[in-house]
Amino acid sequence: MTADASAQQAPDPANTAPARAEQEGQKAFRVTAWSVAWMLLALVIWGWFAYLMLADYGPELEGRAMCRGPLVGPSSGDTRCSDPLRQWPALLGILALATIATVSAAATIVYAKVLSRLTRRDAPGVRLQD
Repeated sequence: MTADASAQQAPDPANTAPARAEQEGQKAFRVTAWSVAWMLLALVIWGWFAYLMLADYGPELEGRAMCRGPLVGPSSGDTRCSDPLRQWPALLGILALATIATVSAAATIVYAKVLSRLTRRDAPGVRLQD
């Protein structure tokens, strides 16, 4: 193999830098979209958890629901108030799901920010300030 042939096979760094920066920018945008999706999912689960903890439920008695939310008041001993989603094991499971979604959202947001900063730093024509 001659030196001339090896020079033709090696990619030109000046031509590949913009393409690589474009790919990294697209990756950063994709991760940002995932972070928004995780955040929306976390907000929905937190809203559902808050609703189950605070809202009254069950049959109406004198214009208001007979059963109080677990966080609002004492539970009624009535059998009509035994909703499985209002029991503590189910509520703790929903809380765990909300926590997992929130941590995933925070991690993807941080990763997206790091990717976007690295993309801007490595972009051609960008000068770093001292």
